[in-house]
Amino acid sequence: MSVAVTGATGFIGRHVVAHLVGSGVDVRAIVRPGAAGLPAPGATVVTSALETPSLVHAFEGADTIVHLAGVVNAASEREYAEVNVEGTRAVVKAAQAVNARLIHISSLSVAGPASADAPSTEDTPPSPMTAYGRSKLASEHVVRSATGLRWTILRPTIVYGPGDRSLLPLFRWAKRGILPIIGRRDAAYTFVHVSDVSRAIAATIGGGADGQVFFVGHPRIVTPADLDKHIRSAVGRRRALTVPLPRAVVWLAALIAEGIGRTRGRPMPLNLSRVGELWAPGFVCRVDRIREQLHLTAEVDLPAGLADTAAWYEREGWL
Repeated sequence: MSVAVTGATGFIGRHVVAHLVGSGVDVRAIVRPGAAGLPAPGATVVTSALETPSLVHAFEGADTIVHLAGVVNAASEREYAEVNVEGTRAVVKAAQAVNARLIHISSLSVAGPASADAPSTEDTPPSPMTAYGRSKLASEHVVRSATGLRWTILRPTIVYGPGDRSLLPLFRWAKRGILPIIGRRDAAYTFVHVSDVSRAIAATIGGGADGQVFFVGHPRIVTPADLDKHIRSAVGRRRALTVPLPRAVVWLAALIAEGIGRTRGRPMPLNLSRVGELWAPGFVCRVDRIREQLHLTAEVDLPAGLADTAAWYEREGWL
């Protein structure tokens, strides 16, 4: 089995490459020119832009393509489209040219907000609320409409684990004994450890799930209180001072951040779309389909996953 992985130097990509290499798979790590960092050891590194001619050469001889490359934060909707949509189009055309199966990694953001009382399923009409979510939905349409392509779409939920930077600020604040409270306290979320995402990808590369869409997440719903509690435990803090931040304050900060981002021409961690997500009822989905069809259930629960993440942060000097 030969598998090519785009986005191999990213947070999820490095874990996927390591998992596949450890399973004895011949992995080709596709790295964009000028990409920061290196993929996990053991893979053959191939440099290629997200352009069809270059990707055809990079994919030649691969049985399966795992498409992870994309942007999570961008300065404009156009930038999201250029990378997440047009980049996927180039990958699709190259996969067709070399007759390879495609595992396309999408996102829970495609589904849009959903509460614990009414979780999304793979059949729920998509309703993304951010430019990122809209770009990932458009990328799914590119995959689905490709003639003759064998494909599977995976929609990971909120992914965390060693190497993740999105939750890092919460760990840092918690270690100082302070936890800012942002967003709805009654919201609910579906999380998944990056190792379980890697297992899900590995389960689909052999085929048998063609033409299917699967959410990838842990079945246990996570509340903000759960997240606070287990992050404090992971960094060894029994208590922390909680500081609620009113929505108006966060909205104003996001407005200022967007202005700075436009001036500098680069995305900022906080923006108005992010404020909307924080005050949504949550992002929850069912994971029945992947359990029933692929016999796959996430193994890493939140307490263990956050402890694992904190230990990695400590080792790497991030905390």
